[in-house]
Amino acid sequence: MKAVVLHEYGGPDKLKYEDVPDPVAGDGQVLVRVAASSVNPIDYKLRSGIFKDFMPLQFPAILGNDFSGIVRAVGPGVSEFAPGDKVMGMADSTNAELVVAKVSAMTHLPDGLDLVEAAALPVVTLTGEQLITKGTKIQAGQTVLVTGAVGKVGRSAVHAAKKAGATVIAGVRKTQVMAAATVGADEVLALDDASELEKLGFIDAVADTVGGRTAEELLGKVKQGGIFASVLGPPANAKMHPTISVEHVIVQPVAEMLRILAEDVVAGRLVIPIDRMVPLEEAGAAQAAAEKGGIGKILLLA
Repeated sequence: MKAVVLHEYGGPDKLKYEDVPDPVAGDGQVLVRVAASSVNPIDYKLRSGIFKDFMPLQFPAILGNDFSGIVRAVGPGVSEFAPGDKVMGMADSTNAELVVAKVSAMTHLPDGLDLVEAAALPVVTLTGEQLITKGTKIQAGQTVLVTGAVGKVGRSAVHAAKKAGATVIAGVRKTQVMAAATVGADEVLALDDASELEKLGFIDAVADTVGGRTAEELLGKVKQGGIFASVLGPPANAKMHPTISVEHVIVQPVAEMLRILAEDVVAGRLVIPIDRMVPLEEAGAAQAAAEKGGIGKILLLA
């Protein structure tokens, strides 16, 4: 099969489109012919080497965690899927024509969901959902501020918090206030406007997707006994706020949860914008574009 292979840490030019051996499905696994995968921040952070001290790669490496496609074969003990099924999920090494995934990390596509566009959903929707349900543990009637609310994970977190019955504040940059009106939050707050930030009272929780100085400032806005949950780890000043629970959320594949989120997308209750679709062999250029930022997902067509 063809795959995008990384032989050493470096820039996007280090990603090479090459022939590699086909993977084989083992016990409890499914072999999928990939329709598309997508670019996530973890991909270029791993590629560059900035994560190598705690998430080292074994070279040659194939990146990618999202996939959508059609089942080609099933391993021993698999009865939930059959060849020809349309599926989506999370796995390792998805920037390839074929991928092996665990049954517990994938689900059938709901009717009405485009096979290619489905690849935009697994990592970001599950991360946003778990940032709320496992991180903030927000309850109906409480208030949570979601940073980076127009981003893919951020808008997924807004969606999850609203489903929980919370009052949701969308935290964005001033230039994104108009765009934030479409994510379904109850209020919009420009986090880079000091006067607006000063007006923010104490809240029950923060769901953080941006980190840095913004996270440090917002930690002081959480009530005593409240929760600050982040996908980026504790803010640098976390020890100065001992009465606040700080939760680091690392996404886990949950097939049942992904299916529900995919159904929400089909119903129009959750929208994950897609910026562009490019051939798999252009993964380097796709990562370079993703690193510059943007609201929409970039899909890699296998």
